[in-house]
Parts: sequence; C-alpha cells; structure tokens
Amino acid sequence: MSNDPVEDPQTAAIEQLERFGLSAYAARTFVALASLGTGTARDVSQVSEVPRTRVYDAIDELHDRGLVDILQSSPKQFWAISAETASRTFEHELQHRTEILRTALSELEPIERRAEQRGVWTVNGQTAVTERVLEFFSNADDEIVYMTVEGLLTEDLIEGLGEAAERGVSIKLAGVSTEVQERIQDEIPGATMFESLWVWSDTSAGRLMMVDGRKTLVSALVNGADASLSDPRSETAIWGEGDTNSLVVILKAIFTWRLDAEERT
Repeated sequence: MSNDPVEDPQTAAIEQLERFGLSAYAARTFVALASLGTGTARDVSQVSEVPRTRVYDAIDELHDRGLVDILQSSPKQFWAISAETASRTFEHELQHRTEILRTALSELEPIERRAEQRGVWTVNGQTAVTERVLEFFSNADDEIVYMTVEGLLTEDLIEGLGEAAERGVSIKLAGVSTEVQERIQDEIPGATMFESLWVWSDTSAGRLMMVDGRKTLVSALVNGADASLSDPRSETAIWGEGDTNSLVVILKAIFTWRLDAEERT
C-alpha cells in the first residue's frame, strides 16, 4: 500500500479508523457513508463490500461513538458526521486516552528515579532518540553540551534548548553549520558555540551530548538516508547516567578536554 493517503484515500481512511478501535465492518461502513453523504443499509453494502446484515451492527457501533446519525424512516437512512468533526472527535479521544496513560504511568513510577544508572542503555530510531534527548534537555539543571549533525537539529530540539536556556541552563553547541549557528544564536542569544572534535559530515556520527556533567548520550546514523525516522535502522544511540558510569566518565573527559581547549584559544 502507498504511504500517500491521497493516492488511496479509502484504504488509508479505513486503516486509520481501525487503528482508532473501530471494527473492520464499522470502518468500511463509515467510509462508505462519508462518500455517500447519506444512505440505507443497501446503499452502504453496495459500495463497502460489507454484508447487508452486518451493516446494522456496524451502524450501532458507529452510532454509539457519535459518528453517525439515524433517520427513523422506512428503510432507515444513515448520515455520517463530517471529516472535520470526525477528526476532532478522534483527536479528543486520543488526547483523553493519552492523559489517562500519562497519569497511570506517573503513579507507577518510583517516587525518585535512581540517580545512578548502572551500565549503558540502548535506544534505536531517530524518533525515539530525539524523544530521549528532549527528555534529557527538560531535566537539565546547569549545563547542556550538545554536538550534532545539522540534519538532526530539528525545530523541537531548538525549542527544547531554548526552554532550558530560559531556566538558566548553560547551552554549549557544536557540529552544525555557520548558518544554523547564527539561527540558534538569534533564538538563544546566550548559547555558546565551539568547534567540533571532527568533521561530522565525513562520518556516520549523529550526536554527542552531556547534561549536568553526569548524563551522556552518543549516537550514530546507521541507515538514515534510507530509513524512516521511526525505523530502528535510522539511528542508534547509547546513554548512561551517574558520576561513576563508564560512558559518562569517558565522554565527560572528552568534552572537558575540548571545552578547555576552546577556552585557551
């Protein structure tokens, strides 16, 4: 199936409706009504390949979720809510479910996360790595040292750095082009730029970071050109936390040496 919903809107709509919890028959019925405007069970069955006897069950499911209205005529007529209203309905439902999940998971977490994470942890995929970086940004208290290739410095990361700077966190950034440096300094005037350890464009390096001198992350672009952002092949990162964590000790020594060298020049 094509990734472009415009090329096959019917299949794309059915697939997404099923992901929102509708049964296959209910999803097909709603899509049929969306294209018809209004229709009877016979009309729906003819354009949706849903057996006529199952259309009524599908209508009951859709009606319970507020997605269709029923005209008590003979035969009964069914009307689907607009695409905008349906999208807004599912968006509100998703937000509600997300909030319930966030609350439940928060109550399950330890009162205080362990300050010392033994060993080195692995995370795969650019989307997942970015989320981990944003989490580290949001928990920073004193300093963020961040080195990255230009393509990985997205707007949400710049926003995360800006929010940290507003909290008084020192921002030190390297590895990006002059143009990006100028844009960051416009948005984060207090950010300090320093020279990278190497020419990142000639390597498969993704990012290196250190937060508060006790949390570090390093990543490599495994197959970023050919993989989607959520594909585990797109980027792989390892991270560690704690004053005696081996990854932290090594990267802290590298960062300290590099930053000290910058200050001496």
